[in-house]
Amino acid sequence: MSTTPEPAQDPTLGSLLTERRRLLNLGYRMLGSVQDAEDVVQETYARWYSLSEEGQQGIDAPLAWLTRVASRICLDHLASARVRRERYTGEWLPEPIRHSATWSSTGADEGGGDPADRITLDESVSMGMLVVLESFTPAERVAFVLHDVFGMPFTEIADTVGRTPAACRQLASSARRRIADQRPGGSTAPEHRQIVTAFRQACQSGDLDTLVTLLDPDVESRSDGGGKVRAALHPVIGRDKVARLVLGLMRNASEFELVEEDVNGAPGITVHIAGTTIAVLALDIHDGLISDLWMVLNPDKLHAWTGYETP
Repeated sequence: MSTTPEPAQDPTLGSLLTERRRLLNLGYRMLGSVQDAEDVVQETYARWYSLSEEGQQGIDAPLAWLTRVASRICLDHLASARVRRERYTGEWLPEPIRHSATWSSTGADEGGGDPADRITLDESVSMGMLVVLESFTPAERVAFVLHDVFGMPFTEIADTVGRTPAACRQLASSARRRIADQRPGGSTAPEHRQIVTAFRQACQSGDLDTLVTLLDPDVESRSDGGGKVRAALHPVIGRDKVARLVLGLMRNASEFELVEEDVNGAPGITVHIAGTTIAVLALDIHDGLISDLWMVLNPDKLHAWTGYETP
């Protein structure tokens, strides 16, 4: 019977634990959920330590092995997630992550925590990118993330998804084209922040006319309440409808406070009532107008903001 080696006796433990951050970043980009990414990491390490000592020593590249196993777990999870999300109440949106936080399913610790538990923020975790990735097949998503984000060669990706390297190259290429079609060039960082500020001020003051001018005529708003809180069950399209939806939500919340805060690495807004975060808003901006608005209200996806206190 194989036994799990004690950490102090495992000469590869240090290198394996430094891989934790990579695996967490991989899992989040694959699945759009911090909780699911953590589960993937735990399952990956459990499989490593379930190997006999001889089995571990027989693996030439343990870190590559961990990445491959984690990717396979993500692939299986994505297939089952499609079924679960068909039964989800309303729109399903990726779990938002907070700037400079240490992520955990039980909350975020900005003052410390293990650096290995941090998700690196870049374009690949923007809310817009994650939403587009949700439209991919599991194989497309895995091939794209592994190659374009993590730089894995297609020969290794082929072993993960069970297809030829040429087929994996085609999957990644197809994913790349779809991203280019659905995510044309956006705004600069200063422009994005300026428009987010104007949006917050219009919402805070209830200025419908100003709010409308900030929205693209075909703006789309998607809300994720998860059946836990009241939210629009279907996308709302059009500047007038979206503006009235947003202000309606604000009017229904007494003594709310809007705070500008980075969401998935880009300027966004969090909504607080009595020191509690009740919503996180991410925005996409093109040609100087808000083209997409994603509102996450499901409290199960707001752990990173749990414990917020107003100044």
